[in-house]
Amino acid sequence: MAQTDLRALQDTEFPVPEELQANIAITSLDKIYNWSRRSSMWPLLFGLACCAIEMIGTAASRFDFSRFGFEVMRGSPRQSDLMIVSGTVTKKMIVPIVRLYNQMPEPKYVLAMGACASGGGPFKEGYNVVSGVDKYLPVDVYVPGCPPTPQALLYGMITLQKKIDGQSLANLDDVPWYGVGPSEPTPVPVLGPDIIDPRQMELIREQAQQAALEAPFGARELPAWVNPTEVAQEATAVVETQEGAEDGVDPAKAARIRKREEAMARLAARRAAKGGQ
Repeated sequence: MAQTDLRALQDTEFPVPEELQANIAITSLDKIYNWSRRSSMWPLLFGLACCAIEMIGTAASRFDFSRFGFEVMRGSPRQSDLMIVSGTVTKKMIVPIVRLYNQMPEPKYVLAMGACASGGGPFKEGYNVVSGVDKYLPVDVYVPGCPPTPQALLYGMITLQKKIDGQSLANLDDVPWYGVGPSEPTPVPVLGPDIIDPRQMELIREQAQQAALEAPFGARELPAWVNPTEVAQEATAVVETQEGAEDGVDPAKAARIRKREEAMARLAARRAAKGGQ
């Protein structure tokens, strides 16, 4: 077995006597701290979909990610510092995932494994799947694939270790858990008719107030079917009414009505043209 070569650690501004160079190595506190974290990461034991099978294979004897310092997978978030989101994240599942993340102690990291966890995957436009776990949790490393191979997951883990190696205790942006005061927990989404991010409650409340006042607050869908003749007559009547209206008419409301009727007339004309072809 080859002996550890300490000569690379002796080239420092603090000279080490030659007789002690075989027993003493000088390094920085950042390197020792980062080495201890990167070499003893405990992933949280849970899986979501087909990516979890590849994660299990990566932990098995053939690939064995414990060789790289990811020794044991813990069944409790309070004993874990790495969350591997392996699989499709549904709107129902994102709620307990965020709750588990808040229960993990600092420092903690998130690895999004696969296309579903990274951006929704083939279910991106589905009604029950979130378009990426990074909309709710801070993701450190993305591993592409559907599903990724064990080699790809190992590469993502090694990439996370390289990221940890570059962190510094002197920079609170790298180690925010050493900042002043307790860290704020990540808001847990609210599961209702649709997923609601508590961080957007002010925007949702503002749009609800505008809707109650019948004010425009976003894109509105046109009716599925309209009668072209009636639309043309109503649009003509609205234009004539606006031209001969008195000064007491609300110009903003009249403009909204006119734009909507014009849009409906254009839609009816397009549908009539398609029907005649």
